Amino acid sequence: MQTSKTQFITEKGTRYMGQLCKHFAHKIDAGVDGNQGYANFPFGTAKMRADENQLEIAISAEDEAALTRTKDVIESHLVRFAFREELEKLDWRDAA
Repeated sequence: MQTSKTQFITEKGTRYMGQLCKHFAHKIDAGVDGNQGYANFPFGTAKMRADENQLEIAISAEDEAALTRTKDVIESHLVRFAFREELEKLDWRDAA
């Protein structure tokens, strides 16, 4: 199992997490419960936690290719949703 984490410092973490989960829920199992959210893609899983200072995202997948695909999907959507904050990319930290 491959894993990676990222953190986006923002005052709108809860809003972005809700946006991501609601958007993904149209096609996959995804949802929000309080300050936590999830998205279960066929190729990987994302778990999110948000508060008034940040959005943390932890992803897992079976192999490197699936991990990269999960990162790309999460990142491309978050960059689009957070365009006012001029987010260009996330700094992912892969677990060793």
